[in-house]
Amino acid sequence: MTTSIIKTRFAPSPTGNLHIGGARTALYSYLWAKKMGGEFLLRIEDTDRTRYQATAEESIFSGLKWLGLNWDGEVLYQSKRTELYKQHIDKLLASKKAYYCFCTPERLQLMREIQQKKQRAPKYDKTCLHLSKAEIEEKLTNKEPYVVRLNVPDQGEIIVQDLVRGKITFQCQDIDDQILLKSDGFPTYHLANVVDDYASGITHVIRGEEWIPSTPKHVLLYRAFGWDTPQFAHLSLFIKKGGGKLSKREGATALLEYKAQGYLPEAVVNFIAMLGWNPKSTQEMFNLEQLIQQFDLNQVHTANPIFDTIKLDWYNNQYIKQYTTIQLTELCRPYLDKQNIVNAPLHTVEKIIALEQPRLKKLSDIKNETDFFFTETLNYPATLLLWKKNTPAQTKIYLTALANYLAQNNNDEIWSNQKTLETNIITWIKTAGYNNGDILWPLRVALTGKPASPSPFEVASILGKTKTLQRIYAAITLLQS
Repeated sequence: MTTSIIKTRFAPSPTGNLHIGGARTALYSYLWAKKMGGEFLLRIEDTDRTRYQATAEESIFSGLKWLGLNWDGEVLYQSKRTELYKQHIDKLLASKKAYYCFCTPERLQLMREIQQKKQRAPKYDKTCLHLSKAEIEEKLTNKEPYVVRLNVPDQGEIIVQDLVRGKITFQCQDIDDQILLKSDGFPTYHLANVVDDYASGITHVIRGEEWIPSTPKHVLLYRAFGWDTPQFAHLSLFIKKGGGKLSKREGATALLEYKAQGYLPEAVVNFIAMLGWNPKSTQEMFNLEQLIQQFDLNQVHTANPIFDTIKLDWYNNQYIKQYTTIQLTELCRPYLDKQNIVNAPLHTVEKIIALEQPRLKKLSDIKNETDFFFTETLNYPATLLLWKKNTPAQTKIYLTALANYLAQNNNDEIWSNQKTLETNIITWIKTAGYNNGDILWPLRVALTGKPASPSPFEVASILGKTKTLQRIYAAITLLQS
């Protein structure tokens, strides 16, 4: 099927959850189709029924929708097209481009062992290609198990002009007579992939570099059917810092795990778009529409991009800072509900969210970063209250003096905002002759129970006078014990 419309596709196998690498392949396919005014299709390659997972299929749909990668038309399922593949197998058999293979697993194993001893690459020896028509009919009549193999030429070369990697040359003598139809009657990936790409009018096949060895097999199939070959673009795989394959801890995890951790879809899209693509500018922040306008397959590089979650955190923080306090509060709410924030006034929760917004790397961090606001009792060691070489006795004196000052000051205006509170406390510290660290370090710990947190003035202005004094008194009691 020929088409003048640019068409790309994402064709995952539902044998595991959609991962971040697959998401980038889908994104690039989507961007290229939309940039060229074409269509982005979704195909589920579910012919491996023994490994099929319904949850994996759902993760594909949910993940693409979360990223905003909406496909055109209906989803195509390969498992529903077995009759179509059988028809194409019959065409290849009739034209001698493919042949029946009745070799037993035992014979194939022996063949491989002999080849290994002769230091040859494992490759089918074409024994069944030379069966007579009568022999084939007899074996079929006797219902002997069989597969169907592609008849690969012994000589010649296959040249692919890859849109990312340039010219790639393959020698036919190095290519195995791949299986096209398995003994269970289901097509292999190779046959179904080519038939469906042609039937759908796919013009550009964008996929990971692990599929490069399969490319000459696919080209041979296109030639066998007499079809035009689509353009190929093979993307480099992610690597970890220092090189090597990504582990799950380093980022090779399911896409929806990033959603669960509190990453925003726009941050993930922006991050993975830049993993392998260079926009030829200093701009780093792109929304989906901007990516469509700017994306170019010719600017995708062949070097393996380093998957750096620090950069992902940076992107997420940049997008978090763009939300209004009300919007961000709603996004954070699922991570806060477990801390009984239902008892906290909405305006207080919004103040807390606004306080953390500039520092928040992912939404799930809001729980640990703000837990001290939603509890009556803090647990921390008394030693954490000590500033530098100060003793517990000295620290107790400093906190007691601060508590007395705050308790005696009945001017509610100083609690109206953190700037006013800061000005008053800093002025008092200077007047009393103390050092800032002697007062502010134990105050921060007393209010939050943490060595790192927002400034004590910001925290105190949200907690209010009563809770602030309660926590300072609790710290004094801890120092006494």
